[in-house]
Amino acid sequence: MDTRRRVWPVAIITPHVTDVFAQRATLTRSLQLLSEFRYEQPYPARFYRALAADTVAMVGDLWLSTHGAPPVGRILLDVGSGSGYFAAAFADAGVRYIGVEPDPREMHAAGPALVPKAGAFVRASGMALPFADDAVDICLSSNVAEHVPQPWQLGNEMLRVTKPGGLVVLSYTIWLGPFGGHEMGLTHYLGGARAATRYVRKHGHRAKNDYGSSLFPVSAADGLNWAASTGVAVAAFPRYHPRWAWWLTSVPVLREFVVSNLVLVLRPR
Repeated sequence: MDTRRRVWPVAIITPHVTDVFAQRATLTRSLQLLSEFRYEQPYPARFYRALAADTVAMVGDLWLSTHGAPPVGRILLDVGSGSGYFAAAFADAGVRYIGVEPDPREMHAAGPALVPKAGAFVRASGMALPFADDAVDICLSSNVAEHVPQPWQLGNEMLRVTKPGGLVVLSYTIWLGPFGGHEMGLTHYLGGARAATRYVRKHGHRAKNDYGSSLFPVSAADGLNWAASTGVAVAAFPRYHPRWAWWLTSVPVLREFVVSNLVLVLRPR
């Protein structure tokens, strides 16, 4: 059967993959993460450290569910590692961390400087990873797919470099969700180009996440279709929602507005 254009009818394909993380996905966690978002621009270190801790827990839970043990000693490739705030959190969990980031401005920001020897960093594009096939145990991309013009080329590269039986965890912000416009706020509902123009008019400069150059409209359906086409997808769920709201991923149209951030989990074979 050709699944290239098929969107999953359910949010979770292989239930046991999310069993451990589902216990952590509570309303309290969701509210705590939501409260941290207001610090992303004024106090990025606070925001990204909170997000890093939560991401390490999520990835660890997914690995534990699929392998029966924590990912201690495993090699993790973080595609789009930014300023490196995730490095220390993964190192503390015993994971061997490699960050990939194409933007030298991000690589020389505060993150890596604050976490010396927490991991290795490579300057490269996620759409052409400089790694051999089957090189890493876990390949993670957190909130990057919406910033590249070919997000599923990035996804295919993540699959290529991940060992059979490993994990690919790709999480991204959905365009029509409330955070899709990033610093442009809710004006993205007026259209990306118009929102970008309004931002320039108000602030006198282009947004860091600039529509059409560093921010692109990626839908939930786009990700679900790509994941289904690979034949190795095992789960999809809203990253920041409590477990009882994961069903929203299964509802066409509605999911584009309320899922906000979609996690795709794949197991290469």
